[in-house]
Amino acid sequence: MVYATIDPYTEQTITTFPDATEAEVDAALQTAHDTFLEWRNKPIADRVAVLAKAADILEKNRSDYAATLTLEMGKITAEAEAEVDLCVGMLRYYVKHGEALLAPRLIPAQGYGDTDVQLVNDPMGVVFAVEPWNFPYYQVVRITAPQATAGNVVVLKHASNVPQSAARMEQLFLEAGAPKGLLTNLYLPHNLTEHVIASPYVRGVALTGSEKAGSIVASLAAKHLKKSTLELGGADAFIVLDDADVDKAADWAVFGRNWNAGQVCVSSKRLIVADAVYDRFLARYREGASKLVAGDPTDPKTTLAPLSSTGAVEKLKQQVASAVEQGAKVEYLAEVPEQGAFFPPAIVTGITEDNDAFHTEFFGPVAQVYRAKDEDDAVRIANDSPFGLGGSVFSRDIHHAQQVARRLDTGMVAINHPTVVAADIPFGGVKNSGYGHELLDLGLKEFVNQKVVAVADIDGTF
Repeated sequence: MVYATIDPYTEQTITTFPDATEAEVDAALQTAHDTFLEWRNKPIADRVAVLAKAADILEKNRSDYAATLTLEMGKITAEAEAEVDLCVGMLRYYVKHGEALLAPRLIPAQGYGDTDVQLVNDPMGVVFAVEPWNFPYYQVVRITAPQATAGNVVVLKHASNVPQSAARMEQLFLEAGAPKGLLTNLYLPHNLTEHVIASPYVRGVALTGSEKAGSIVASLAAKHLKKSTLELGGADAFIVLDDADVDKAADWAVFGRNWNAGQVCVSSKRLIVADAVYDRFLARYREGASKLVAGDPTDPKTTLAPLSSTGAVEKLKQQVASAVEQGAKVEYLAEVPEQGAFFPPAIVTGITEDNDAFHTEFFGPVAQVYRAKDEDDAVRIANDSPFGLGGSVFSRDIHHAQQVARRLDTGMVAINHPTVVAADIPFGGVKNSGYGHELLDLGLKEFVNQKVVAVADIDGTF
């Protein structure tokens, strides 16, 4: 495979990077393991001190780090800077809470004293992280911050179109005082993926990516008896009930569907609207999306970024064309430049259950819009999906919205907001959206050995 920086706006290849050799991979794994043996024994306060320094460096150099995101995957400057800010918050969350989250848990057990049985959190070793291109820093920090706090180390295989972002993350932790091997970036060819997973040094595998990639990597992890976590695709339902604030819901839908050019696992991809407010909602959404401005992602006036590549544009074109061939209708809402990997914001309506698009994730600024007969019909449409990552419910009655949220078969639901992405809220899905969690204590403990240490009476009975 080719690791290359290709500017999605100019479509020019900036630079390429050679694949790692098997010998280089083995050397990196050995270094990572050696680092783990020392890192695991450091006090948690020393571990999170590195995270604190990394956060300070990111914050101080916010614009510089953001510019690399814009160059490699086309993110508009404001959204690139917001991603840097999200990473800063995530790092500082573990600085503040890491030690308490890893404290031993005292377990009351019959025949033992109050402190005799403890559940302790031991780090496991090297975690192999396979990450995607749509949030090149956030995805890396999301796995590295909790795992470094826990005492593990990370070997990274990043997406092939963000090689400079991957290298910057490795360098960030080194500059923050981390030992070499705490976070190791490898330009790993596909044919060496199993070689890494099979290494006795690798104790866990974390992947964020497509269903296909997740299936392959999870199978390899299972083959070699390694724990894995997967964060895969999503087709988040954005349910608007008949008592919702329709105008505000539509405005949030414009944002939720089109931020990061719609290239977000938790984008509001399926807008499911109660019949009573459907026409008003659609008109408001159409008006808002029509105002999106596509252009140079470094221009402050630009509000719609290019897609990550021309290949992504072609895939989306084929998906929309297929939906139309099967009876759906498409409406394009704004003009986009001929230069760059742009796709115009669009609405697709009339998608029936026998249309392939009904169960397809559109990774770009294309909104599927469904008219629901009533609340039960909205929930039915939402749950009739192979995905179960996030979702939204809009209603003026918060208590009722929470009840509807409980009916949705997803890992996350936001009330009156697109699916929430925050440093201090856990992240994870169900069904084809994967398994396992990121962030907070849930992500922190995915790759620790929760070990029982029990102090028994030497003269007691068994």
